Amino acid sequence: MQTSTLRVTALLKECGAEAVPHPGGTLLAHLDRVRARLALWGARSDLQLAGLSHAAYGTDGFPEALLPLGRRPELVEAVGAEAEAIVYAYGSCDRAATYPRFGDPGSALHDRFTGTAHTPSTRLRRDFAELSAANELDLARRDPAFRARYGPGLLTLFTRFRPLLSEPAWDDCRAVLSP
Repeated sequence: MQTSTLRVTALLKECGAEAVPHPGGTLLAHLDRVRARLALWGARSDLQLAGLSHAAYGTDGFPEALLPLGRRPELVEAVGAEAEAIVYAYGSCDRAATYPRFGDPGSALHDRFTGTAHTPSTRLRRDFAELSAANELDLARRDPAFRARYGPGLLTLFTRFRPLLSEPAWDDCRAVLSP
């Protein structure tokens, strides 16, 4: 494991990620599987680190935060500014307001923490889409009931995200979510 991966894993353990139940075991196990999936897809190190820490501030779908927003500098120190920016974008995303148009060029990311919206860079949009796919596919792989209930909607979502997804991510979406 790289030094930065070890550093963020230690921070996540300190924040209790090993004790938080999550489909397939613990939140920490899920976070590491998301990181590993991104690595298999060929993601760069910053995106892998974001995958490992993507739930640090909670998410719209998993509200339990490991770190309050006031501790963002600690995550920046552990993963770097670029990876933390991806984590913040992912955690802050108001999914109901963002997802319907996020695959469209120039669409906004709505921040559930601040109530504001902004247009992320193309790179951040791609990172967000890849991280979203890796996260949801881990859940779909681990929980057949989740896949049965949410799989069709997720396939529709990732079809809209298709222009932002890498080939390996898209191939994985189809393999896991197609009927």
